Amino acid sequence: QDPLVESGGGLVQPGGSLRLSCQATGFILDYYAVGWFRQVPGKEREGVSCISSSERDDGTFYADSVKGRFKISKDKYANTVYLQMDDLKPEDTAVYYCAAGAFFRHCLPAELGYWGQGTQVTVSS
Repeated sequence: QDPLVESGGGLVQPGGSLRLSCQATGFILDYYAVGWFRQVPGKEREGVSCISSSERDDGTFYADSVKGRFKISKDKYANTVYLQMDDLKPEDTAVYYCAAGAFFRHCLPAELGYWGQGTQVTVSS
């Protein structure tokens, strides 16, 4: 079994909503920093949102492009981190990945070492 599995992607119209899930198997996700990243063909992977471990007070980061529209959260009993995505725009179209690591400073891909396989989000009319 993969240690991190993303789900919840799909096709949605502009202005719609999706909730992505990142479920961990074999370790306690709440002990780690977790991030959501996205990538489109030909472009660098970028940080969307990150959340610290509970020991680091669950501090969060959001990219400027998603502030006020996306929210990251945890369910420690489900061992899952979520990304609620509201008011989706075509520019949000990408493969979304979750990742885990010891901590983050700037929500950069290189900061987190354990990655899922990704889930496709397409925003189109």
